[in-house]
Amino acid sequence: MSAAAPNVVLSVSGIGKTYAQPVLSGIDLSLVRGEVLALTGENGAGKSTLSKIIGGLESATVGEMQYQGQPYRPGSRAAAEALGVRMVMQELNLLPTLSVAENLFLDNLPSRAGWISRKRLREAALQAMAQVGLEAIDPDTLVGELGIGHQQMVEIARNLIGDCHVLILDEPTAMLTSREVEILFEQIARLQARGVAIVYISHRLEELARVAQRIAVLRDGQLVCVDQMSHYNGEQLVSLMVGRELGEHIDLGPRSIGGPALVVKHLSRSDKVKDVSFEVRKGEILGISGLIGAGRTELLRLIFGADAADSGHVEVGDPLRKAAIRSPTDAVAHGIALITEDRKGEGLLLPQSISGNIALGNMSAISAAGLVNGSAERELAQRQIAAMRIRSSSPDQLVSQLSGGNQQKVVIGRWLERDCSVLLFDEPTRGIDVGAKFDIYALLGELTRQGKALVVVSSDLRELMLICDRIGVLSAGRLIETFERDNWTQDQLLAAAFAGYQKRDALVSDTAPRNLA
Repeated sequence: MSAAAPNVVLSVSGIGKTYAQPVLSGIDLSLVRGEVLALTGENGAGKSTLSKIIGGLESATVGEMQYQGQPYRPGSRAAAEALGVRMVMQELNLLPTLSVAENLFLDNLPSRAGWISRKRLREAALQAMAQVGLEAIDPDTLVGELGIGHQQMVEIARNLIGDCHVLILDEPTAMLTSREVEILFEQIARLQARGVAIVYISHRLEELARVAQRIAVLRDGQLVCVDQMSHYNGEQLVSLMVGRELGEHIDLGPRSIGGPALVVKHLSRSDKVKDVSFEVRKGEILGISGLIGAGRTELLRLIFGADAADSGHVEVGDPLRKAAIRSPTDAVAHGIALITEDRKGEGLLLPQSISGNIALGNMSAISAAGLVNGSAERELAQRQIAAMRIRSSSPDQLVSQLSGGNQQKVVIGRWLERDCSVLLFDEPTRGIDVGAKFDIYALLGELTRQGKALVVVSSDLRELMLICDRIGVLSAGRLIETFERDNWTQDQLLAAAFAGYQKRDALVSDTAPRNLA
């Protein structure tokens, strides 16, 4: 490999990676100091694999890399970080039982004579947290007590500590509020000014257009485009990513919306969910919108029995009847499924195979007398692999080796095989590329044509407006308003999302003691 150009901090040449089958081949790419390179492509295209090779988490099967003019082949993530190559992954690398400060400096805790200096640790943590807008959080807070968005910001802050020359951000805004996104973009601009080369992986094309100067598009493990970002619009990029054109509208097909399949009455839990009531009908998609922390996930967990409600109940069935749901097992017995937002932590057994994961919710169909029928398990998995278009080498492939989008399809496939009448989807397309999103939208349409009742929580308003028949808006734990299709606007939905907080803040202001001096 020839010497790197003065402006190039890292370059890869002929990089390929093979697991059970090739996932990357012939990748030639360079990272320039002070530049943001957008890296995009469908799930399974090889984005995360390439990033992990650069970040030291994986080794290339073939090819070479150079970093600052020298051969580069890190044997571990720690080795890459020691050289100034950092990666913020979609899967958070935090310890929930330790504090924010301890997570930030876990590998370099300030100490003297074997004792940790809590004062110095706290001061250093406050400085690191200020960079990403976390000044309001106590550094001694356990990470497990933070929301997923704040945990993501802690992960970003951890990777900005010390010397950083290359920073890889893998879907960094997927769990952030709009305010946190703005703070992240400000930090990216500062890093660029310092000469840091940034690889920004995202499916949110409007973000790429805003932050990136160049774009690299992967498709089926090959680099199909490296060019100036300004040369492409969203439609052109989607065509490059998926190899076909996708429209901005979706036809869910002819459907017949029937009577109520799920009725929620006065459901409450502490200050997270407050007196929420709604119904969803057979063949209908009901969207649940709201800001992060509004109670959307908490509401689905109450319906599914994952958390205990303080008051209220659920009615399901035909005819409707009150359901005693004290656990997820009870919910499943009543025909309710939950596709969780945390597919890695709550939805999958990553070290297990695709067939093993799909079988989890369907053991009665593939076992007898306590023994699993291996061929029946594989047939079940193969059926869902074909139906969900899961990219894999075989049903025996480990789920941990799949892309995020294909992992999500495994979770959904498990519940489709179960044939539940009510399906609760929590952020079903988070971290999934545009092409796979439309596959899942089409799947949702098929489920409604079968008479299933769907509840979909999403942070993407445009997604809800695209696929839903009605949208209910949660704000500060309360269901503020429910909008019918063709009778909503994005501004109305956003206004409803803020309404509960404005009312709560007004009440706090009215009851607060006043200074009469």
